[in-house]
Amino acid sequence: MEKRRLQLEQDLETTKKNLEQANKDLEAKEKALQAVSEYWLLFVIILPVVWYGCETWSLTFRDERRLRQFEDRVLRRIFGPKGKLTGEWRRLHNESLYYLHSSPSIMRVIKSRRMRWAGQVARLGERNSVYRVLVGKPEGKRPLGRPRRRWENNIKMDLQEVGCGGMDWFDLAQDRDRWRELENAVTNLRVP
Repeated sequence: MEKRRLQLEQDLETTKKNLEQANKDLEAKEKALQAVSEYWLLFVIILPVVWYGCETWSLTFRDERRLRQFEDRVLRRIFGPKGKLTGEWRRLHNESLYYLHSSPSIMRVIKSRRMRWAGQVARLGERNSVYRVLVGKPEGKRPLGRPRRRWENNIKMDLQEVGCGGMDWFDLAQDRDRWRELENAVTNLRVP
């Protein structure tokens, strides 16, 4: 009788341990599923809204910094402050955050789309109204102070990042294959 009771107690303890382990595994799977669904939400809803019309933006350094901060905040929310393997609490640094994300940053995508649009605008020609709006110079008096950053200046800075700083972007864009290589180079740069 005593042996039977001891055996039942051992079985009960084993069952409790197995149940606790199953609960831990279930919690880990739920957290992983939540991270996957939040990551999906980022790519399907949030980023397309952020990228809408980005081809024509004239971004200042302040705007770029704010977009990077937004992206970091969203990624930290998705991946959380807890290490997946070790379970220790720590804040993710930018390098590890970009490694986990493994996709081009918001700024890389914006610059790539701007380069693609610049190629199309350059091939449209100077008589097209789109070209005149984005590249043309307005008539009249210029306001006081430092000139604002223009869309064309952003294109020149993007080209400078990939090593084509001294070249005329309008002439480069006429060769579609070369321009596509430059677009891909801008996208694949691992500069934050």
